[in-house]
Amino acid sequence: MDDAPLEGAPLIAPSSTEHPLYDAVVEACRSVYDPEIPVNIYDLGLIYTVEIDAENEVKVIMTLTAPGCPVAGEMPGWVQDAVGAVPGVKDVDVEMVFDPPWGMDMMSDEARLELGFM
Repeated sequence: MDDAPLEGAPLIAPSSTEHPLYDAVVEACRSVYDPEIPVNIYDLGLIYTVEIDAENEVKVIMTLTAPGCPVAGEMPGWVQDAVGAVPGVKDVDVEMVFDPPWGMDMMSDEARLELGFM
């Protein structure tokens, strides 16, 4: 069996935006900053997916601005700690991916403005 993604399938899985904890989890992600860039990782576009199941277990799929980022080993733990502190969250799993690669087009307008790209 081939494990290749289905043709036309999105590279980034959809988030659980309708879950009651979604906004609080996003705000927790916004409390984590890339130490080299004065913008939070959510607005930088480093959080690809926030998936929350019926048991309030959260899976965060994220990336880095570059695979050689000096905090690559630490940042998933920062995200796990921040999201795990959200009231109601049962468990947090943070997965690091590099496909699709991060690009500046993934930043929010707020991040672009903050960094002088707008």
